[in-house]
Amino acid sequence: MNLELSEEQEAVRRLAEDFVAREVAPHAVAWDRAEEVDRGIVRKLGAVGFLGLTIPEEYGGSGGDHLSYCLVTEELGRGDSSVRGIVSVSLGLVAKTLAAWGDERQKRAWLPRLASGEAIGCFGLTEPGTGSDAGNLATRAVRDGDDYVIDGGKMFITNGTWADVVLLFARTGGPGHRGVSAFLVPTDTPGLTRRPVHGKLGLRGQATAELVLEGVRVPASALLGPEGKGFSVAMSALAKGRMSVAAGCVGIAQAALDAAVRYAGEREQFGKPIASYQLVQEMISDIAVDVDAARLLTWRVADLIDRGQDFATAASKAKLYASEAAVRAANNALQVFGGYGYIDEYPVGKLLRDARVMTLYEGTSQIQKLIIGRALTGVSAF
Repeated sequence: MNLELSEEQEAVRRLAEDFVAREVAPHAVAWDRAEEVDRGIVRKLGAVGFLGLTIPEEYGGSGGDHLSYCLVTEELGRGDSSVRGIVSVSLGLVAKTLAAWGDERQKRAWLPRLASGEAIGCFGLTEPGTGSDAGNLATRAVRDGDDYVIDGGKMFITNGTWADVVLLFARTGGPGHRGVSAFLVPTDTPGLTRRPVHGKLGLRGQATAELVLEGVRVPASALLGPEGKGFSVAMSALAKGRMSVAAGCVGIAQAALDAAVRYAGEREQFGKPIASYQLVQEMISDIAVDVDAARLLTWRVADLIDRGQDFATAASKAKLYASEAAVRAANNALQVFGGYGYIDEYPVGKLLRDARVMTLYEGTSQIQKLIIGRALTGVSAF
């Protein structure tokens, strides 16, 4: 694994850094308070190529490797995790999965629109009663002639109120994961209702929704991949998605480190900067080690993907470590800030709130441990 960025990768990182400084960071506090990101950011993300990373140019993508994708995701996470989530879901979970599993007609219909920001996607897996146990979905799709009729509900769907298409998972067969299929469902399909979810602890600017499906009729051509292979589609998406979450967590941790170092040099107590105190340096050092370790674990996943090697267990390790590290880093930074860290005039409180959900979605920390344990022992604990 080469730890040195190429000239092209460094150019992508600088582009993302400049984009965040210009289009994201100045608005992050206001978006957080309003619980709404300016939707215009989607077109801007598309225009700069960030919604088409790793998608082939023949389908309107901007190409590039997965390390470049991680670099962009890290910078977006450093600026505002709510914006990072737009890219991680619409590109990381939907467009990449469509590129891997879709037929030519599906790719031509959706990938250019998703890559440009003309359209945005959401990932309809989690249900009100089904989170980690994704093989036991209650949402059902029943074959009716040349169509499927879908009934059920989804919960905590990122981009849900904005999305133009849902990558939706529903039961077409018997119990268990072999009965699950994947569908591409336009959100203007009759019978599909979207309800915004507000009052979140973190990622407050992100458009999160509950989806209700009542007699939603889609043609059989909406199937993504073969019938009954939806669980495989979902797991392949989440394996790469965990790399994206990990990269975003590196961004949160880096932002916490930047803020803590800057504040420790400015803030004085007992007649000298608090950076001169050993216990403050200890907290800053702990953040720095977490940043480096999380970044390297994440970069390893990107390297494995780009070399065509198995990466699923490495992605679980990166997601587990980076998400927990982001929480530790933001918490340590808040401690450096003291009471000022507890008000939203300063960045670290938001970083902590945004970090906390990273240990929950796209597989909780506990699920990641079970995945890693199964890979090591050959025995499944769930």
